[in-house]
Amino acid sequence: MTALLHAASPERRAVLSRRIRLFAAVTITYNLIEAVVALWAGGVADSSALIGFGLDSVIEVASALALSWQFSAKDPERREHLTLRIIAISFFALAVFVSVDAVRSLAGGGEAQHSTPGIVIAALSLAVMPVLSWAQRRAGRELGSKTAVADSKQTLLCTYLSAVLLAGLVLNSTLGWWWADAGAALGIAAIAVREGVNAWRGDVCCTVPTDDVSPPGRCCPGCTPEAQPQALSLNLRPKD
Repeated sequence: MTALLHAASPERRAVLSRRIRLFAAVTITYNLIEAVVALWAGGVADSSALIGFGLDSVIEVASALALSWQFSAKDPERREHLTLRIIAISFFALAVFVSVDAVRSLAGGGEAQHSTPGIVIAALSLAVMPVLSWAQRRAGRELGSKTAVADSKQTLLCTYLSAVLLAGLVLNSTLGWWWADAGAALGIAAIAVREGVNAWRGDVCCTVPTDDVSPPGRCCPGCTPEAQPQALSLNLRPKD
C-alpha cells in the first residue's frame, strides 16, 4: 500500500497565494516607476535601448496584472491556463520589441547620448529584480503554480535586460561602443522566445502538478528537484 503526503496544507496554500499577490503588486508598482523613468530618459538621450527597456517594463506590468487577476479568484487553478497564455504572449511581445529595437540600432537608427538617469535605473533594477524573482519563484514552486513561476521568469528576464542595458550605456558613455547593447539584446530576445514557448506549453521550471511531481530532468538551471514538495511512499510489504 502506498500513501502520498503532499506538503502544502490549505492554510499554507492561502498564505502562499497572498504572498504571490503581494509580489505581483510590488512588481507592478516598481515596473510602472521603471517604465516612466526609462521612457523619459530614453526620449531625452535618444536611446533606443532605454526606450526598449521601458517598453519591457510595461509588458512586465501586464504579466503581473494577469497573475494578480488569477489569484484574485477563489479557485486560481481554473484561471491558470488563460494566465499562462497571457504571460506567454507578453514574452513574445517583449522579444519583438527588443529585436526591432536592436535591429534599428544596428542599422544606424541613431546614436544614443550619455544618460545618467538611465544608468541609475538599470543598476537599481539589476539589484532589485533578482531578489524579487527568487521570492516569486520560491513561493510559486512551493504552491505548485505554473503561472507564478512563469511570471518569476519574466522578472528574471528583466535582470538580464538590466545587465545588457547597463553594459550598453556604460560602454557607450566611456568607449563609444553604440552597438554593444544591441547585439546582446538580440540574445535576450531569443531567451524571451524560448520562455514564451515554455509558458505557452505550461512547461515551466520545477512546478508540481496536483497529483504528481515533475519527472527528472524537467528543472531548469538553478532549480533543484529537492526544492519541490516530495511525495512520501510507505511500503508496508513484509521483508522476505
